[in-house]
Amino acid sequence: MLYRITHVTRYAYQTEVSVAHHLLHLRPREMSWQRVESFDLIVQPEPAVISRRIDYFGNHTHVLTIEGGHRQLEVVAGSRIRIQPPPRVEAGATPPWESVVEGCRQDGWSAAVEAAEFRFDSPFVRRNREVADYARTSFVAGRPLVVAVRELNARIFEDFQFDARATSVATPLEEVFEERRGVCQDFAHLMIACLRSLGLPARYVSGYLETVPPKGQARLVGADASHAWVSVWCPGVGWLDFDPTNNLEPAERHITVAWGRDFGDVSPIRGVLVGSGDHALTVSVDVEPLAHSEPDASAKSVSTQSQSQASW
Repeated sequence: MLYRITHVTRYAYQTEVSVAHHLLHLRPREMSWQRVESFDLIVQPEPAVISRRIDYFGNHTHVLTIEGGHRQLEVVAGSRIRIQPPPRVEAGATPPWESVVEGCRQDGWSAAVEAAEFRFDSPFVRRNREVADYARTSFVAGRPLVVAVRELNARIFEDFQFDARATSVATPLEEVFEERRGVCQDFAHLMIACLRSLGLPARYVSGYLETVPPKGQARLVGADASHAWVSVWCPGVGWLDFDPTNNLEPAERHITVAWGRDFGDVSPIRGVLVGSGDHALTVSVDVEPLAHSEPDASAKSVSTQSQSQASW
């Protein structure tokens, strides 16, 4: 699949902002099955400083400094992404889940060093007995890891209701678990909490999902949204993705932007402002599939068109 993705974020501030610093996670990652053919970033008002770096988790980030009074901020990220379906794993051939837990406790298991740090609590995900008990229904003794994770993925999909009005970024995981409703971010945090509470490494993945309009209806521009799902570590295989919001194993319709311990590590835009008071936020994401027959283009080299528009 070849996609053109346009992610537009607009802030309208109640009072004037004199200085703003923003950290962006908007450029998709490069992986063996995902290639970034181009990426453009347009910011208005024009930043005094815009720089790019790789964060601790290997994600692409941009840091902006905007000086001078402004009442609005617009950030437009445009990507052209080529996706191939990631390799499938034979679930029954994966090791028992208990052996993965035990392996992560062994300092000599070098293959799990990177994964092991994702077993612990993070600001948005706290291990607890309730979610561990919920997970154990799927994680019976001796069960292959992927078989157990697939069942947990399906159970969260069946037991929890998607409700865009039920939660906010600040809603505690315990409340989501009790109320049995939320959004993709909540369900990803819940599944990660389940896995970590059993001692398994799990990380949060942010990105996009191509949505399919109902039969006979035209595709709506800007109707897509940022999405979130989960990766779990499997020795000998690596990280495997699961989408509890849709009971899917991400393939060519999921585009990965960043990963970390939880949402706090990969928020698309976060910042520190001088001024503003209250603000209104609007976000629009368009995931547009392009013709399969288009020729493969080489990735663009680093260049800067202006301080407010850059291509990488």
